[in-house]
Amino acid sequence: MQEITCEWTDKAEGDFVTAVREAQAQPANFDAAAFHAQQAAEKYLKARLVEEDIDFPKTHDLVIILKLVLPLEPTWGHLQKDLDALTALGIEVRYPGTCADREDAEEAIRTARRVRDLVRPALGLTP
Repeated sequence: MQEITCEWTDKAEGDFVTAVREAQAQPANFDAAAFHAQQAAEKYLKARLVEEDIDFPKTHDLVIILKLVLPLEPTWGHLQKDLDALTALGIEVRYPGTCADREDAEEAIRTARRVRDLVRPALGLTP
């Protein structure tokens, strides 16, 4: 695996760990958990592209990124609906007017975990 891919996966893993920690903290920060779950999924998907030297636009839209990954991993198309929801939540909770609750954070983390569990083995890493 390329060194730059390792950097992307390290950043993704840091976001994933932060999402889980924030959801379990007392008091929990569900907004931060949802945001970091979105960031983890984004960075893991981008790591898959980076490993293949595939360029991608500056975007946080997980569906756009997934569509670039699908030629490499065609079986990952089932993620689209969940990634669309995670994109919206990850953006909305960054600003006043929207707050994530426990259910939102848990769903965001589940989606990030599904992405993590697909990307890591695709890159030769343990799940």
